[in-house]
Amino acid sequence: MTDRLAEVAIGPLDLAARVDEALAVQALAFGLSDDEVGVRRQIVLRHISYPEARALGATNDEGRLVGFVYGMPNDRAHWWSTVVEPYLRSQGHESWLDDSFVITELHVHPRYQNRGVGRALITKITDAAVHPRSILSAIDIESPARGLYRSLGYTDLARQVLFPSAPKPYAVMGAPLPLRRH
Repeated sequence: MTDRLAEVAIGPLDLAARVDEALAVQALAFGLSDDEVGVRRQIVLRHISYPEARALGATNDEGRLVGFVYGMPNDRAHWWSTVVEPYLRSQGHESWLDDSFVITELHVHPRYQNRGVGRALITKITDAAVHPRSILSAIDIESPARGLYRSLGYTDLARQVLFPSAPKPYAVMGAPLPLRRH
């Protein structure tokens, strides 16, 4: 069953089968180069193969993917956790790495932003999580994405987090589940 929202249907996504469509959305929303898309393609395919990884998509009336989210239970052995752990520890928030659901990626095509699509994607995927909290990373600037996350109850756990090869610092944010509604 899918929910209708802003002429978009939200529902389960076979991310492995539609990875190129998803990365096209991410490239537009996030400003990725072709080389970055190629690297991220391998990462997404690896992530989606992890146990309990889940993905949702937003499709328009023509069946085109206009947004997606995917995530999984956090695992301290995964690369992302090993990078953010010292930053979280220094802020007294290392425990957020345990028993949490990670939003790995959330992207909405620019033409479909500010219509509730991102909010619907993230709340629906976290509503299905059995974990008491969610964590994610976002570029550490004031942006519509960070505003969305704050409106859902996410707060900054660590800022100025540097990922290898990322040109800008990130913030790690966390929220209790279920996410806050309007």
